[in-house]
Amino acid sequence: MRQARENVRRLRQRIFKAVQAGDYKKVRSLQKLMLRSHSNTLDSVERVTERNAGRGTAGVDGQVALTDQDRDDLIERVQREGRTWQPLPVKRTYIRKAGAKHKRRPLGIPVIFDRVLQARVKNAVEPEWEARFEARTYGFRPGRGCHDAIEAIFNTLRGKNAKRLWILDADVTAAFDRIDHCCLLAELGLTPARGMIQGWLKAGVFEPGKGFTPTEEGTPQGGVISPVLMNVALHGLEEAAGVRYYTNPSQAGWTKANSPVMIKYADDFIVACHTQRQAEQVKAALAEWLAPRGLTLNEDKTSIVHASDGFDFLGFHIRRYRNGKLLIKPSTAAIRRIRERLRRTFHEMRGASTAALIWKLNPIISGWAAYYRTVVSSEVFSALDDYVWKLAYKWAIRRHRNKPKRWVAARYFGRFHPHRADRWVFADRDSGHYLRKFSWTRITRHQIVTGAASPDDPALADYWTQRRRKHKPPLGEHTVWQLKRQHGRCPLCGDYLLHADHEPTCPQEWEQWFAATRKALRKQALRTNGNQRHSTPDTNQNRLIHTHCYRRASNGGSTQPALLHT
Repeated sequence: MRQARENVRRLRQRIFKAVQAGDYKKVRSLQKLMLRSHSNTLDSVERVTERNAGRGTAGVDGQVALTDQDRDDLIERVQREGRTWQPLPVKRTYIRKAGAKHKRRPLGIPVIFDRVLQARVKNAVEPEWEARFEARTYGFRPGRGCHDAIEAIFNTLRGKNAKRLWILDADVTAAFDRIDHCCLLAELGLTPARGMIQGWLKAGVFEPGKGFTPTEEGTPQGGVISPVLMNVALHGLEEAAGVRYYTNPSQAGWTKANSPVMIKYADDFIVACHTQRQAEQVKAALAEWLAPRGLTLNEDKTSIVHASDGFDFLGFHIRRYRNGKLLIKPSTAAIRRIRERLRRTFHEMRGASTAALIWKLNPIISGWAAYYRTVVSSEVFSALDDYVWKLAYKWAIRRHRNKPKRWVAARYFGRFHPHRADRWVFADRDSGHYLRKFSWTRITRHQIVTGAASPDDPALADYWTQRRRKHKPPLGEHTVWQLKRQHGRCPLCGDYLLHADHEPTCPQEWEQWFAATRKALRKQALRTNGNQRHSTPDTNQNRLIHTHCYRRASNGGSTQPALLHT
């Protein structure tokens, strides 16, 4: 499998390089090769059935592939039926919309077979567009994320000499649901996967209780390839806003003095302008550009403000003060949402055990803190720790109404963290599991990705290697040390233990990341084949391994240590 991923990586780089050279005949040839590649099929099946958070969610056919035998059958079926497959309708489900209690966001879940085919097509199409996307486009792209967009805003507005202080904070109304199919297909051009993409766009939606509905516009949220199609549909938005760059190689990537600066994350973007009048002109130009594509600006979420008044973007509040100091903090709405989430979780877990409550809360706390650890969050973290303490104390008092408060405090709070002297850590005395605190997450400045750098660019291989090496995941110190010791790889399969092609983009995704990481990594004593004391595990040689690798190596979940061949 590692060799398959390496083959896909090299082929993606060849497509990227051909686009840079302007040889589109070679690009189409390499894309056809990618679509026929068996390595691409192996990588796509693994991505959809093992790495993705929604691997256990079925489409309209009710099928998933969670066992090795199911994955092998799926690989064989893709190679056999992939070229003649007719896409099935997506299954409509709804999730709660952030910041709106009574609003829900629609998702379209394709069947497992379509998800694998979309992953294959994505590997063929994405590197072409990675070579064409604007430098300040950060949404749903490999190696980029929300923190890069926030850091780009910081670099634009900081300092006493900043000139672009009028902000057009804009949002596209229901962008995924209203993309015009004809414009999108025209933008994709003559890519060999055009017919397959058109089939997915026209496949329709099946909603339980309402039946089948054809799709005349939009691309369903929930598809593997949908984020790429969104970025393709909005490609050119920066040029429409009037952003202009110097063409001199020595000033490559620098915007001209009178030009605005656009920072875009999927369908959310801000444009930093010199004057209010320029911001209004940019807004009119963008509305005109979006109209033929079936899209409009959301007037309720689009505003023009001065940087000194502050504005919210991607859950952060950005404000520039009169002395030129720029502070970025978690937004008031984001703090209100996490407080409500914590209160609701404690309420729902009233009858649960202490260990179950801690198991539920730790990913929520770690995920939110990881998302906001790159900005000015120390005071917010401390305030949230106080709020969690009050909720935990109230929860414990409710469980022991007839006990003195001192007894309750001694029962549930203490110095449970092995490396901290904090005596007010909430924990389960029976298991030793303790509740994390927001303030335990260290504030770390994010290093923005350089210019238009892409992991698909073979000329920047050393840059991305160094960047991954310097990037410290928000895990425990011992786990990070162990990852560095193993060079980030599983000793059984040789693959990376943590896949960071797309860093989580919101607190909820960070929560899922922590929960998945907790399940996916297993600390296990390994014994080396040929060890003189091979009959017993070497407890001094603990290694982090994938849970699925452990299951495979131990023949169905044996409790014996996995055998490491050297």
